[in-house]
Amino acid sequence: MVNSSRKVFVDSNVLIAAARGTSPVAERAIAILGNRALRFVSSPLVRLEVLPKAHFFGRTQEVDFYQIFFSQVEIWAPLDANIVSQALDEALLHGLSAVDALLLISAATVGVELFVTTERKSKPIHKTGLLKVVSLTP
Repeated sequence: MVNSSRKVFVDSNVLIAAARGTSPVAERAIAILGNRALRFVSSPLVRLEVLPKAHFFGRTQEVDFYQIFFSQVEIWAPLDANIVSQALDEALLHGLSAVDALLLISAATVGVELFVTTERKSKPIHKTGLLKVVSLTP
């Protein structure tokens, strides 16, 4: 599904599935995250989505899992006023949530080829034409 040497953006829900689960979705998430040939891209928003609650509730193994992933991120996608403006346009066009729009726009600006999520294919995130979005959820 995912070729090596590609810039891949992993959505927060993929990280959460991999850190917490044993389901087939979690297994697929772990397979993606374990592919050392991929070039991972992330955003400060992903860090903000996954770390605070895991830390607050004392889930140290989960925090460690996220920190290991973040240490392997090669490119940090920008988040600035221009990204926010473009994200609003994309959100209005496709009915995206604020964070999904921000992540998609920031990922596209750094040349991400593949955005991996657990969102079902019926969700608005799959309507974007900015980059290829792949769901780990059947």
